Amino acid sequence: MSSPAYFSLLVVDDEPDLRTLYELTLLREGYEIETASSVEEARLHLQDRVYSAVITDMRLPDGTGLDLLSFLEREGRKEKAIVITAYGSAENAVEALKAGAYDYLTKPVDLKQFRAVVASALGRGPATAPTTLPSSLPAERSVPSSDLSPARSPARNASDSTPADSAALPSAASAAAPASPALNRMAGQSAAMKQVRAMVDKVARSMAPVLVQGESGTGKELVARAIHEVSVRSAQPFIAVNCSAIPDHLLEAEFFGYRRGAFTGAQEDREGFFQAADGGTLFLDEIGELPLSMQSKLLRAVQERSVRPVGAVNELPVNVRLLSATHKDLGVEVQAGRFRQDLYYRLNVIQIRVPPLRERLEDLAGIGERVLEWIAREAGVWPAPRLTPAALLHLSRHPFPGNVREFENLLHRAVALSGGDTIDVGDLALPSDAPVDAWVMEVMPSSLPADASAPMPPTTSLMKPPRPLHGAATMAASLPSDLAVYLDDIERDMLLRALEQHRFNRTAAGASLGLSLRQMRYRMARLHVMDGADTHLDVERGNV
Repeated sequence: MSSPAYFSLLVVDDEPDLRTLYELTLLREGYEIETASSVEEARLHLQDRVYSAVITDMRLPDGTGLDLLSFLEREGRKEKAIVITAYGSAENAVEALKAGAYDYLTKPVDLKQFRAVVASALGRGPATAPTTLPSSLPAERSVPSSDLSPARSPARNASDSTPADSAALPSAASAAAPASPALNRMAGQSAAMKQVRAMVDKVARSMAPVLVQGESGTGKELVARAIHEVSVRSAQPFIAVNCSAIPDHLLEAEFFGYRRGAFTGAQEDREGFFQAADGGTLFLDEIGELPLSMQSKLLRAVQERSVRPVGAVNELPVNVRLLSATHKDLGVEVQAGRFRQDLYYRLNVIQIRVPPLRERLEDLAGIGERVLEWIAREAGVWPAPRLTPAALLHLSRHPFPGNVREFENLLHRAVALSGGDTIDVGDLALPSDAPVDAWVMEVMPSSLPADASAPMPPTTSLMKPPRPLHGAATMAASLPSDLAVYLDDIERDMLLRALEQHRFNRTAAGASLGLSLRQMRYRMARLHVMDGADTHLDVERGNV
């Protein structure tokens, strides 16, 4: 097989038979191969020439593969590194990825997977999809750092996500350019956003799993898309999955696919998210919402790089870069027993924290300009309206609990109501701009102006406390010493009242509170709320 470009590889292993096996396998792929049996011999080779990639065993006579990774990093070498570890040695694999390895393989090495990983590291990949798309397909929205993607169905597959997600993807060559469109879409020049862009640019060069952590609306999916578009997989599919939107009983079928006749309604074979993302990137949003039963199956797919469709006998190998995101602290979830520790370590090899908007208010002007241009383009209005300095100052006093998503919705409303070329303070309707309520008069009479109808000062409106649940007088008398415990007590009381009202039917009680059965179970477990059967049993045992 002829190689489309010149690639030279250095294979480092102390076992002659394995070196020969790797060499013969790669020679058939058209690569030029050199071999070494130790860390020192590999260093001598690296001093003489530059390679496209280095493939090294973890255990070597005079050191480890990590020593070789450290040498590559210290010398500023550009070679991609692939580490081969012993079977089941998850700690070594994670350590190698953190040290800068592009990817890892476990012994005994599957040669098909071996060829696929090497090809991916060199940017060859499987049957590259065309980068030009029909003009009728919608281009991806060019928006700032936020989850501003169109609403997606609970079960997105390759056919309904790939075109829209790929319309603005750069080629592999352009992705390596300094001014990447993917990075430019993350608006903001604050120190926090510069750090996020630097991390994206760095982690895109490897296959290491990335956990994107941040509050809702901060732009976690945009960060994941940027990682994909800057990587060598940019021309391959990017599949985004909202884990919290898929019913529990459909999770396995949606993730791994199914075979015809596997269950009632399975009239044909269907691929899952992993197969749809083969060769590209799979983004699991809200990974913290997965139930424990599905977490164990996901862990096996991540470790073995293969999936078994529902109703199938054999596993299918998949080549997927895994990115995940959550607004939760998964470390706390692990301690509480709601998230598997081994899966957490697999997913959290590299973590990128997306800062909330209140921590980078200096980016408001840039984000606002981007959002207003996008809104104007969709509405067919030009020139795009702009925010006045007074409006920006007014916005900077708002904490934005909904982050950039809230900011976008706010500007949507302002554009619809202003009708002019500028958006001023009067066109904005922040939650803190609401009229003064009677309960505020009762709780904070001294802070109100003499004329109760006069508007409150900006600082006062921002400090408006939440409406008390048990009366204003109670909140005025004393504040809780521990807000989290105080709110948990209130939530526990509401859950118990709903359960008692519906005779401990969790589905009905949850529905009365606007919660699904899954959400109800989660809250009951977190707050240690027992249902009727458990309560009766504890009373009999004298525990209550």
